[in-house]
Amino acid sequence: MEISSKRYIQLGIFWLLLLLIVITDLIGAPLALFSGIVLGLIFGNPYPVKLSKFTKYSLQASVVGLGFGINLYQVAETGLTGFFYTAISLVATMVVGLLLAKLFGVEKKLNHLISAGTAICGGSAIAAVAPAIKASEKEISVALGVVFILNALALFVFPFIGKQLQLSQEQFGVWAAIAIHDTSSVVGAATQFGEKALEIATTLKLTRALWILPMVLITGFLFKSEGKASFPKFILFFLVASLFNTFLSGLSEVYGWLILLARKGLVISLFLTGAGISMSLLKTISIRPFLQGVVLWLMVATGSLLAVYYVI
Repeated sequence: MEISSKRYIQLGIFWLLLLLIVITDLIGAPLALFSGIVLGLIFGNPYPVKLSKFTKYSLQASVVGLGFGINLYQVAETGLTGFFYTAISLVATMVVGLLLAKLFGVEKKLNHLISAGTAICGGSAIAAVAPAIKASEKEISVALGVVFILNALALFVFPFIGKQLQLSQEQFGVWAAIAIHDTSSVVGAATQFGEKALEIATTLKLTRALWILPMVLITGFLFKSEGKASFPKFILFFLVASLFNTFLSGLSEVYGWLILLARKGLVISLFLTGAGISMSLLKTISIRPFLQGVVLWLMVATGSLLAVYYVI
């Protein structure tokens, strides 16, 4: 097949799937992610640079939109309740990550990126921590690749396990927020489980992301660098949206439309995220950091599941 023909098919499938997502409800979060992955692996990402930026801002806008469905008092309550679990899991993840890095022979900087991405919020944490340790482009790409692959897997696995174990909405929301890397898959998985799970998971995950700032500062001290923190500002907009919903409840009809658009934007973001997982990305990942990332994630997921199952 000629390159031009392959490109034509690639673009045709891409825009057809995107159109189906936008105008219909036939493609939900898991199918959108799966479709994007299949497209990326077979044909590659049609717009790698542009879609990378668009996916980032689309996800952030979607998360902010979901804030219009969350009460600020519930945000405070969930944040305080989850602080204890977050602090313990974060410290434990970083310590276990260091031990696994020594076991698998993973380089120090690469381990720190993978562990930080697993401990806090995936790609956002990696992007924030990378300048503080002066990580190379390859190290960043490998860490992002490991996290993205496991993040995609979590979207399918977590709802299934949660339903098999008959977890409550609260239990699943806390578990998803702690054990799933990126906000996109946390929200996507919680959406499949229920409204309450979505509310808890989104709030706790964004509260968890606040740890990025101290993480970068501590990283800079440990690696003796002058890297600056890159704080995810969309978290503040999420809180502002919650503020509107809490004190201006008369606009509930408007909020309903914004939430609907946010959920549609989330599905689009997951499709674009999947399209970014290409063969070229997979080839950059060696077996040792990938195994470290997998084992670390499984330990975090299992430990946090046992905690929420028997404590909450």
